[in-house]
Amino acid sequence: MSGKLFIFSAPSGAGKTTIVKNLLEKHGDKIAFSISASTRQPRGNEQDGVDYYFISKDDFLHKVAKHEFIEFEEVYSGTFYGTLKSEVERLWSQGKHVIFDIDVVGGLRLKSKFPEQALAIFVNPPSLEVLKERLTGRGTDSEEKLQERFAKAAHELSFADKFDVVLQNNDLEVACAEAEELVLNFMNA
Repeated sequence: MSGKLFIFSAPSGAGKTTIVKNLLEKHGDKIAFSISASTRQPRGNEQDGVDYYFISKDDFLHKVAKHEFIEFEEVYSGTFYGTLKSEVERLWSQGKHVIFDIDVVGGLRLKSKFPEQALAIFVNPPSLEVLKERLTGRGTDSEEKLQERFAKAAHELSFADKFDVVLQNNDLEVACAEAEELVLNFMNA
């Protein structure tokens, strides 16, 4: 059995995680979150198997060699993220559509592997300045990591037009409502 895929991508801090969580709260009976694998350390209250599958770099590269990923990428130097085939199959076997909160390159890779089944949505922040304020306000990253995220965000914004839809997130409530409409329309198409 296979369902549809809803891919939400954006630079870090654009609001994609909040939008995805809102969709899961409202439509968890029909959609389920694809938990990505990552070699980074958990932040704050993040839990293994809930927020990410936190695995070692060696384990990650072993899974790459065994073709266990639909897509993967070294998102930041030495830090890998990826979507396990087994995760998508697990959710589809439960009769659910799969929703992703994923980096821009990974989102485009997923879309290319499932061109008809996937709706790829780019969440666009109001501006780079607002993005910088949000990331700095989190207080979870070192100054060096923040600079890396800012540089990556500027680059990622250039990929927006490669997605099926650009969802402008100037107002979170409006963006959540628009995302819900997009998802429900594609789900029922």
